[in-house]
Amino acid sequence: MSAYTALARTWRPRRFAEMTGQEHVLRALVNALQSGRVHHAFLFAGTRGVGKTTVARILAKCLNCERGEGPEPCGECASCREIDAGRSVDLIEVDAASRTRVDDTRELLDNVQYAPTRSRYKIYLIDEVHMLSAHSFNALLKTLEEPPPHVKFLLATTDPQKLPVTVLSRCLQFNLKPLPLALIAARLAHILQAENIGYEPAAVQLVAQAGDGSLRDALSLLDQLLAYGNGRALEADARAMLGTLEREHAVRLAELLARADAAALLDYAQRLEERSPDYAQLLQQLAALLERVALKQLLSAYEGDELHDAQLLERLARQMGAEDVQLFYQTAILGRRDLALAPDARTGFRMCLIRMLAFRPPGAGAGALPAEAAVPAEAAVPAGAALAPGAALAAASSVPDAAAEAAAAAAPAVPAVPAVPEEWTAIVAQLEQGMPRQLAENCVLLGREGATVRLALDARRASLRTATLEDKLTQALARHFGGPVRLQFEMLEGQPQTLAGARERGAAARAAQARALFDADPTVAAFKERFGASVVPDSVRPLEPNE
Repeated sequence: MSAYTALARTWRPRRFAEMTGQEHVLRALVNALQSGRVHHAFLFAGTRGVGKTTVARILAKCLNCERGEGPEPCGECASCREIDAGRSVDLIEVDAASRTRVDDTRELLDNVQYAPTRSRYKIYLIDEVHMLSAHSFNALLKTLEEPPPHVKFLLATTDPQKLPVTVLSRCLQFNLKPLPLALIAARLAHILQAENIGYEPAAVQLVAQAGDGSLRDALSLLDQLLAYGNGRALEADARAMLGTLEREHAVRLAELLARADAAALLDYAQRLEERSPDYAQLLQQLAALLERVALKQLLSAYEGDELHDAQLLERLARQMGAEDVQLFYQTAILGRRDLALAPDARTGFRMCLIRMLAFRPPGAGAGALPAEAAVPAEAAVPAGAALAPGAALAAASSVPDAAAEAAAAAAPAVPAVPAVPEEWTAIVAQLEQGMPRQLAENCVLLGREGATVRLALDARRASLRTATLEDKLTQALARHFGGPVRLQFEMLEGQPQTLAGARERGAAARAAQARALFDADPTVAAFKERFGASVVPDSVRPLEPNE
C-alpha cells in the first residue's frame, strides 16, 4: 500500500505560473529575473499558508536552473529536481524557530564564504526568521551587509514587525496577502476535478471560507473532509465536520425579520437553543446573507453564489426594504462583536434580534402598501388597552382585504404624468449611467438640424451643464447618431417635460396616493380616534418597483 501524500504537498506549485494569487509579488520577481537585477536578500512576509516558502523555492529554482537563470525553470534538470525533492546541497533550508541560538547562526554562516557545490548560487532559505534571537540577528547582519556574490538569502516570516530595522533595510520586502475566497474556492474545485473526486460547490465554498485566506489550511481541511466523507466532498459532511449551522437557519431568521414577526422570531430563536448553536457563527451567516440581499437590490443581474442562489436572494430582496437590510446587517455585526459582553451568548443573540425590530423606522418594510403600513383591526384592541411592544411588532403584518379595498376606493387616482417624447427617451436609455446621462435626463430634445442637436435644459439644473459633461454628452450622442454632432442649449423655466421631471412628478404622485390610502384606512382612523394617534410625516411611502 503506497503512502498517501497530502493535497497541500501534491499540489504545491513548482512554477510561478502555477501560483494562486500574489500577482504583485510574482510580477516583481519575474521582471527582476528577466532583467538580471536580482537582489541578494528577499523577505517574504504574510500569514500562514499564503505561499511564502513556495515562492522562495520557485525563486531558488529560477536562480539555479541548469538551463539558465530566468523566470521559467525547466523543472527537469538535476538542480530543479533536487530542489523539488528537498535535497539540494546548495539550497540550505533552516527553520529559525528551532535554531534560535547565536551559535547555530554562526555555524550556519561559517560556510557562506565557500562557493556552491554544483549550482550557480548558494541559497539560504530561513523560515520564521523573526524567531532568531537578537544576537543571531547581529551575526546575520554582517553577512547581509556584504554578502559574497555567490550567496542569496530568502527569508520568510509571519511577523515582520519583530525583525530589526537594520535587517529589514537590507532586504527587498514582499508582503503576501491572504487569498480571496473566490480564488481559494476555484483552486479547490480545480484540484477536485483533476483528482476526479465528486464534490458539491457549496462544500467547496464552506471549506474555502474556513481556510480564512490560507490555501494550505483550506487544502488540509479538504483532505480532512475527503476522509470524513469517504472520498467525496459534500455540503452536509462539510457542515458536520466544520460545525457549521445549516444555512436554512439564517434564511428563516431573515424571512421573519422581513415580516417583523416578533413572536415567531423569538419562538424560532428559542427552538434554536436545542441545537446549542454557535451564536457568533449564526450572526455571521445572517450578515453574509444580508450582504448578498443588498447586492441583489442594488444590482438586479447579481446571480448570488454557491451558498446563496439567485432565487432566494430575489425573494428576500422583495420582502425587505433597502433600509431594513442595512439596519439588520449593521445590527448583526455589532451584535456578534458584543456577544462576549452579554450575560450569556443566548441572551446576546436574542437581544440582537429584538434590537433589529426595535430600531426599525415606522412604515419600513416591503410588500403592498396596506400590508406594510397597517396596524391591528379595531376589534382586536380592547378599549383603553395598550399594545405590548412584541405584540405591536407581530400584529403589524397585514390588513383585512375588505379594509384594503375600502381604503383603495376612498383614495384619489394617481395624477397623470406628462409623457416625454419617445425618441428622446430611447436615446437617453442607450446612454451609460453617469453624469452625462443625468444631464440628458434633465434636457428636452427640441430638434436636429444637420450636425446641430438642439436641447432645452431645465433651468433649475443649470449647474449640470459643465464643459466636461457637455463634451461627454456630445461624444455619446455622436456615437448614437453615427457622426459628429454639436450641442446647442436653451434654458427652460417652470417644470419642463424632462425625463427627470417626469420621474419626480411620478414619485410625488405615488407618494400622495400612498398617504391617501393610509389616511383612508379604517384601522388607522380607529387608532386616531381611540388612542389619539397621529401619523409621522413622510413615514408612509409607496413600494417602488425595485423593492
